[in-house]
Amino acid sequence: MRIGIYGSSFNPPTNGHLWSANTIAQREELDKVILLPSSSKRSDKNIEVADRHRMEMLRLAVADSNIFEIDAYEMKAVAGKQYSYFTMEHFREKYPGDELFFLMGADLLAELPNWTYGEKFIQSTKFIVIERQNIPMGEIIAKSPMLRKYHRNFSLIYKGIVNEISSSYIRAEFKSGADPRYLLPEAVYWYIRNNNVY
Repeated sequence: MRIGIYGSSFNPPTNGHLWSANTIAQREELDKVILLPSSSKRSDKNIEVADRHRMEMLRLAVADSNIFEIDAYEMKAVAGKQYSYFTMEHFREKYPGDELFFLMGADLLAELPNWTYGEKFIQSTKFIVIERQNIPMGEIIAKSPMLRKYHRNFSLIYKGIVNEISSSYIRAEFKSGADPRYLLPEAVYWYIRNNNVY
């Protein structure tokens, strides 16, 4: 199988998350996409929402999908093992005969060499990078010695339309009393409302 690994805080999961992952799956002929909620233990993320809420929102978001699968590996990983390098090692062991791809937005591309275990991660991983508005993916790879060195590991996806829905924007809308109902799955919207998540 061809499997995509898509990590995010999913705080909350948005229509943008799902649209991007589904677009990649179609364009790259992936058999499934594993959605991987980030660990709240990570020092580079400030996740104030309980893990159970993020997992339930994600479950509701993809309940009717036959391509998305949820995995709590990073949420459960011990401190120091939540990094993407270890995540991909885990899934390579879990799916030894399959082809794995790390899915990411272009906004993360420039910083990729600076990630923990950056070069080992880049060297050992196949990436599918989806366009973000005004971020020149090819130019970023060309200007980075490390990304340029492993350029064959990167497949770049150009979306064709602008779709920039951010979780932080949705959280801000809820907190301000606004109504971001049509930016996220209906079931997720009502879960947030009914449980006062934000």
